[in-house]
Amino acid sequence: MDLSKITPAKGSTFSNKRLGRGQGSGWGGTSTRGHKGAKSRSGYSRKIGFEGGQMPLQRVVPKSGFKNFNRVEYKAINLSVLQQLSETDNLTVIDLDALINAGFVSRKDKVKILGNGTFTAKLTVKAHAFSKSAKEAIEKLEGTTEIL
Repeated sequence: MDLSKITPAKGSTFSNKRLGRGQGSGWGGTSTRGHKGAKSRSGYSRKIGFEGGQMPLQRVVPKSGFKNFNRVEYKAINLSVLQQLSETDNLTVIDLDALINAGFVSRKDKVKILGNGTFTAKLTVKAHAFSKSAKEAIEKLEGTTEIL
């Protein structure tokens, strides 16, 4: 055995069709492009969405809805998450940094605290927004809420 006898595994390699190299190759003449028309010419590229002259789908389907550029997207955090965070890290103040360190939000996110889950800790919570139920639940246990 020597290096000159090493070959790739059977079926792992293939050779390209050599188009337009004479009739004897089997791919001479029109070079698999058919007869005449734009697709047979060099340099042809179809426009995106072109459907052969038929009215394209993006022109048939009407526009609908709109995107409100004033909308503020909040990352929702439930009270159960705050409870879990305060138990594991022994925190009394939960702010954006605590949530970022725990991996619940990223630095760019705006946070809204929602009132889902059980909540028993007395905490100071700082966030961008609170739901009514979350605010009531925190303040019922003599905690404080602060809007950033």
